[in-house]
Amino acid sequence: MTDTPAPLAAADDLTRQLLDRRSEPAENPQLEALALAVTANLPVLLWGEPGIGKSAGLERLALELGLPLETVIASVHEPSDFSGLPVVGDDPARDGVPMAPPAWAVRLAARGTGLLFFDELSSAPPAVQAALLRVVLERRVGSLELPPAVRIVAAANPPSSAADGWHLAPPLANRFVHLRWTHDPRTVARGMTGVWPAASMPLVAPDRVSTAIAQARGVVSGFLTARPGLAHSLPESAEGRGGAWPSPRTWEMVLRLLATGGAAGASRQALSEAVVGAIGDGAGLELLSYMEQLDLPDPNRVLADPKAFALPERGDRQLAFLTAVVSAVRSEPTRRRWEAGWQVLAKAVEAGVPDVAARAATDLAMMRDPAWPVPEDIDAFVDLLRLSGALPGS
Repeated sequence: MTDTPAPLAAADDLTRQLLDRRSEPAENPQLEALALAVTANLPVLLWGEPGIGKSAGLERLALELGLPLETVIASVHEPSDFSGLPVVGDDPARDGVPMAPPAWAVRLAARGTGLLFFDELSSAPPAVQAALLRVVLERRVGSLELPPAVRIVAAANPPSSAADGWHLAPPLANRFVHLRWTHDPRTVARGMTGVWPAASMPLVAPDRVSTAIAQARGVVSGFLTARPGLAHSLPESAEGRGGAWPSPRTWEMVLRLLATGGAAGASRQALSEAVVGAIGDGAGLELLSYMEQLDLPDPNRVLADPKAFALPERGDRQLAFLTAVVSAVRSEPTRRRWEAGWQVLAKAVEAGVPDVAARAATDLAMMRDPAWPVPEDIDAFVDLLRLSGALPGS
């Protein structure tokens, strides 16, 4: 034995010191958009050129969340690695043949939480992409179901710069919130000093959840009523179908993003990037413009004092507002709030727009407890409600 250090010991120590990094609070909308989508527990796909820091961003996020990170290189796996390998038991005719999950899925299931990171997704062949569909949407890997708290994030290079790249299949692409991952030269320069931006996690405030959900429902329902053609719009090009586009599934994502962002006070820019990442540039930018002009009142405040508010003048705002009010009642269906909801709808009738309130009236009537008396404000909707079956009898 000798005290002389090994030839590479000093070099290894130098490398360790270079890898010693810290983070600092800084505005980083793309990192915040990623954190918002992860908080909402939506699958996220980061698009960016090779070497741009997608994996490093995921590592920082996992560190900030205190979550274990499981990285799976999608391009080097077989379909059976995601659908499971058959394991024959003692009596297959009686017990069936279970599909054994891989080790990374077993580790996540045992922990109950974590970040599952699929890297190099655009280099995975179509058969592997097809096998990933069930993992991303249903959280099933073979016979194993991943815990609800496991978050799923993927990263991909554009097909033009990916190794043996493929366009994503539309069914798989439509399961992700797509975020463009770019580099800021100033952030890179600061990072070379050993300091990188921290992931600013949106924290959901429990007292804002009800209002945030009600307003998000009002916005999305009102917008799709005004623009029904955007409920489902599959792009014509293969490149477009491999990205973000509107469908009932991605509108559900938008609803969750708006509700989570509203309850957490997310920044407008981060929310905008996440919304566009779910339904694409065209529908996303149109929705964001629509939201800017809405300025909906807080439905819970209106229910607390229904006589003190003024119905919005524009038809689209009226519809979005009434939908939000009914959603707020649904979140806390007491008799007082239910009756206040009818007072709000009565104002729509007085304003000469009973057709706008008709759908909301049907939904509100369905929430009635049989023990509650029918309020006077329901009179204007009696015939409609009887036809719909929401108000049987006299």
